[in-house]
Amino acid sequence: MSSIPIIGFSAYSGTGKTTLIEKLILCLKSKNLHLAVIKHDAHNFDIDHEGKDSWRFSNAGADIMLISSDTKTALVEQRPRTFQQNIEMIHDVDLILVEGYKQENIPKIGICRKATNKGLPFSPKDYIAIATDDDSIKNNTSTPCFALDDIDGLAQFIIEQTNI
Repeated sequence: MSSIPIIGFSAYSGTGKTTLIEKLILCLKSKNLHLAVIKHDAHNFDIDHEGKDSWRFSNAGADIMLISSDTKTALVEQRPRTFQQNIEMIHDVDLILVEGYKQENIPKIGICRKATNKGLPFSPKDYIAIATDDDSIKNNTSTPCFALDDIDGLAQFIIEQTNI
């Protein structure tokens, strides 16, 4: 596993994982931290757009297509990669945030929004922390709980947990 600290975020679809992570990124970046985010997508995403050079190369059969400019780089691989292979690609950051991959054995923060009526995917004891507005979860666990809008508190917790 990576020597870079990893924190996963686990919740059912529609709970607000992306929004919470986005706010955490802004908060952690304000503390001068370098971050990576790995997101699992179950919907066969596509970042190549038909007609663009990168799409043409991939469409012609390139197994790997890398496009780079002065400001960003993207790698498109026409094959699946394991979580571990993805982690191994990350370097020169202080922290890796993971959305999805909820079956991976990494420290996770559970997210639960009462309005969804979905609860948590796993038992509260399986998380290092929980972000929720559901008092029934907060009142029935010893796992640290944060309000969904307590981004500063959650960021500080992450910093303390990962020693960054």
